[in-house]
Amino acid sequence: MIDPARWGVDVGYHDASGAWRQPSDGVIADVLESMGARPDVDPYAGAPILTVRLDHQLPPVAPGTLTLEDGSSVWTDGRLPADLPAGYHLLQPDIDVAPIPLVASPGCCPAAASSQWGWAAQLYATRSRDSWGIGDLADLRGLVAWSKGLGAAITLINPLHAGAPGAQQQASPYFASSRCFANPLYLRIEDIPGADIDGLEELAAAGRALDAERLIDRDRVWALKSAALEAIFARFGGDPAFDRFCSDRGAALTGYATWCALAEIHGLPWQGWPADLRLPDGPAVREFSAGGEGPRRIRYHQWLQWQLDRQLEVAAAEGALMQDLAIGVDSGGADAWMFQGTFATGMRIGAPPDEFNTLGQDWGLPPWDPWKLRQDGYRPFIETVRAGLRHAGGLRFDHVMGLFRLYWIPGERTAAEGTYVRYPYWDLLNILALEAHRAGAFVVGEDLGTVEDRVREELRSREVLSYRLLWFEPGPPRTWPERALGAVSTHDLPTVAGVWNGSDLEAQRRLDLSPNEDGSEAMRARLREATGSDEATSAEAVVDGAYRLLAEAPCAVLTATLDDALAVEERPNMPGTTSGWPNWSLALPVPLEVIETAPLALRIAEHLGRRTASPGDG
Repeated sequence: MIDPARWGVDVGYHDASGAWRQPSDGVIADVLESMGARPDVDPYAGAPILTVRLDHQLPPVAPGTLTLEDGSSVWTDGRLPADLPAGYHLLQPDIDVAPIPLVASPGCCPAAASSQWGWAAQLYATRSRDSWGIGDLADLRGLVAWSKGLGAAITLINPLHAGAPGAQQQASPYFASSRCFANPLYLRIEDIPGADIDGLEELAAAGRALDAERLIDRDRVWALKSAALEAIFARFGGDPAFDRFCSDRGAALTGYATWCALAEIHGLPWQGWPADLRLPDGPAVREFSAGGEGPRRIRYHQWLQWQLDRQLEVAAAEGALMQDLAIGVDSGGADAWMFQGTFATGMRIGAPPDEFNTLGQDWGLPPWDPWKLRQDGYRPFIETVRAGLRHAGGLRFDHVMGLFRLYWIPGERTAAEGTYVRYPYWDLLNILALEAHRAGAFVVGEDLGTVEDRVREELRSREVLSYRLLWFEPGPPRTWPERALGAVSTHDLPTVAGVWNGSDLEAQRRLDLSPNEDGSEAMRARLREATGSDEATSAEAVVDGAYRLLAEAPCAVLTATLDDALAVEERPNMPGTTSGWPNWSLALPVPLEVIETAPLALRIAEHLGRRTASPGDG
């Protein structure tokens, strides 16, 4: 008989209200089957890997030769060197066994400086007058420069993760084809060397004309940008910096670009490709990469990533960016193809029902199988985290509880019919801390929803900042902890204006989302009481009061959304909907040039900029 606990599968859990929920035997059986669990199989067997914290006592190891990341070697008699450097090393025991990867981690992430603040922006929505229908990396550069002039230390942006090439562009930045690479939609065409192509003025005019529509049409944007990019690339004769970039990003970039080139021919998902192309290291893929049109298209997609990396670096030079790392990827996308051996088949991740999402959430994303991920030496996780930290001063780790456990939903079951699966959080946090130190970036863990107490304790001990929201916290901001990011709302929750005017609740009713009526009224009552407002108070005044209140929080980092700075009523995303709401597709109502002088935005900046560090509960 299979022991679910041995495989990390929970047979029950406490929901957000504290009630005990017990999934059916069928759910447990489905999860175990997806892992290939058998009574005679030890999930801990297979390729071993050891991660150690350099800020803790080092554990004993097998005697043997330790090859350090820099190529030097030392002999260990079973005790690791006291001066062991942080990095990815290899231990070869003095017996006839395979070498063991050894990850030496600082243990804790870099601490965030106190009293920082910044804007939280959906970049696609933050358009300037020069945008081609969507906010881009040049707009980000302008946003960061303006923010820095107001005293902001950080700019938090939505995930820039890559979607699939071609038409039918994915709107959600949290439903990525790849978290290891960025979306070419964010390129500013005019800033690419060699952009002086015939027809550029016509393409740019057509692109800027799209700014007249608030609803972002990514397919039309991509058609215009793609035409320009193909023409620019046709004149590209090579560059040593491009060669260095390709070498630096290595096999992951090659694999991603190869998937893009194949997807252009065979479409999506990759599971529908000819069988001999479904394996990234198969002979058919090698043949495609070696001759015909394949090498040129692969090079094109590598070149796009190089241009994105250059423009992101320029934006980051204006001021620190906080990148956002989504919790998963599209099962039919590039990462799921490149790292397919590490994913659990037939499973999706989500969240059980809670007071704000009474039906639960099904995110439609495949989970990593914790045992297969471990057997692969956590290579996909390392690539993903490293990409998220590129050119970043901070990293927001979406649904950070997923490093400890994830809610799996089998097959055709509903979001209420799932259970939690445990992950090797010790190893994952050690790797996260190592990569964060190498990037010199602090980490914020988005720990909203159903969270076990020990999770926050462990994250706190690792210098991972918690997430605190005005909508959720029972006490006023002045009582919040210092080691946290404080905000009013997030992209999945109502804006201040949407709550105050009642439009968000009305939208939930219209969409048959079974809204929590009492919870929504409690939000409005909290705003009324906290800001001293009454029925005659304007939404702009309530927003102003909410951020004056937020400024009292001792949190190391505070963020204000541009949506609130413009008193926008619509939230960027309405969880539980795939139609009926313009998820991830609403631009801000005015361009960046107007935002920069918007009175409410300037008042919010003044509130947050005046705050000084004050003692919290640590």
